[in-house]
Amino acid sequence: MNVLLVYPKFPDTFWSFTYALSFIGKKAAFPPLGLLTVASLLPAKWSRRLVDLNVDSLTDHDLLWADMVFIGGMAIQRKSAKQIIDRCNALNLKIVAGGPLFTSEPDEFNNVDHLVLDEAELTLSAFLMDLENGQPKKVYRASCFCDLCDTPIPSWDLVKIKRYASMSIQFSRGCPFNCEFCNVTTLFGHRPRLKTNQQIIAELDCMYASGWRGSIFFVDDNFIGNKGYLKTQLLPALIDWRKDKKGCVFFTEASINLADDPELLDMMVTAGFDSVFIGIESPDEVSLTECHKTQNKNRDLLESVNIIHRSGLQVMGGFIVGFDSDMPSIFKRQIDFIQKSGIVTAMVGMLQAPPGTRLFDRLQRESRVVSTFSGDNVDGTTNIIPRMGLDKLLDGYQFIMKQIYSPKNYYRRVRTLLKELKTSEINQPINFQRFLSFFRAAFRIGILGKERFRYWQLMFWTLICKPRQLPLAVTLSIYGHHYRKICELYIL
Repeated sequence: MNVLLVYPKFPDTFWSFTYALSFIGKKAAFPPLGLLTVASLLPAKWSRRLVDLNVDSLTDHDLLWADMVFIGGMAIQRKSAKQIIDRCNALNLKIVAGGPLFTSEPDEFNNVDHLVLDEAELTLSAFLMDLENGQPKKVYRASCFCDLCDTPIPSWDLVKIKRYASMSIQFSRGCPFNCEFCNVTTLFGHRPRLKTNQQIIAELDCMYASGWRGSIFFVDDNFIGNKGYLKTQLLPALIDWRKDKKGCVFFTEASINLADDPELLDMMVTAGFDSVFIGIESPDEVSLTECHKTQNKNRDLLESVNIIHRSGLQVMGGFIVGFDSDMPSIFKRQIDFIQKSGIVTAMVGMLQAPPGTRLFDRLQRESRVVSTFSGDNVDGTTNIIPRMGLDKLLDGYQFIMKQIYSPKNYYRRVRTLLKELKTSEINQPINFQRFLSFFRAAFRIGILGKERFRYWQLMFWTLICKPRQLPLAVTLSIYGHHYRKICELYIL
């Protein structure tokens, strides 16, 4: 069996880093970890190829080689996925599809031959068995969640890792919290399920042996879902692994209660983590109550962010406007919070209701779900009828984005962060492309960019006050260039 695994293209988005990747000579931000894992679950005797449309083109030669095409992706990749499916159908190629997009919206893909949904560790084996017996079904679903101890090392040999800005690894699935707008618990459950230390170290060894020294993203939706295991098992193992290694800085996603555990913060920094994405959502307690974001309530959110910054972890923040309880003042409150916090990477989106969430079910009962979920948090759209009215919400949202990504406010936040952030002891090696990125930034941003005055002001301030943070200052300036391009493209 010749199997072609195809990863759909991402549009230009906040997290695609499209306009930043060229500074470091990369094609895409992250490799397709899900499809690489699926590839490892396929029979060893099968021939496998992978085409990631974010770094390569899909040719007719690729398709004609294949006996079967596997497609996986997320909601934001819907348009590209449908184009791939149409091409396969035109050639009468059998299509197997799975992943979050197809699991959440199976009824939208009647032209797919086999939907292998939920977690592949459970459903793929049943499909393969039926296929061998000549009786494959249309849909495969799981009635429970898998044991991650059964998850193999992804097939890294199928991709050229140097085309990517970061590698990816998964330690856990599931989240103990129950935010109304989030589909993580629908897909993966409330109880965090974990890989063993041995599995994680084996995956890291595989990346390191391939020559990777760049950043590694722990893709867990809440890395600290099981704090006890982290502190007694995984983090000590990562600290030990790092002793004879260079580079390989980690980053991940977590909840704000990370700030409540100084020991955990210290161990994460020692293990090599330098940044963490946290869903702040709103500075308004009523809005947090509405969306059941209980972990963010009854605390000084600004101080929690500052605690994490002072530990050595940069906070990247997610924010939402458009809750039913949001008043017109929320837009200015969000701007003030973001500026004071020094959260440079601030992902602000209008409230959307992903299929499968309690929010989607509630608003559907109220006849307030009006369009397809785009999967893009910051494209300036929503699939619901907001309580405050769509025009007022959109105007307020655009006001936020215009303010926080103006060069004046953006570079001011960078300086606020650098003043507070403890300098990391672990850094990525300066390779040739990273070396060139300094000169590319100086030319594209420092000479051609409209923000050139702010850029050089930050560079000189950093050289004088925080010289060891100069690489971070350049990196964040490049990110700012990307974020402004995205704002101009979709929002402003």
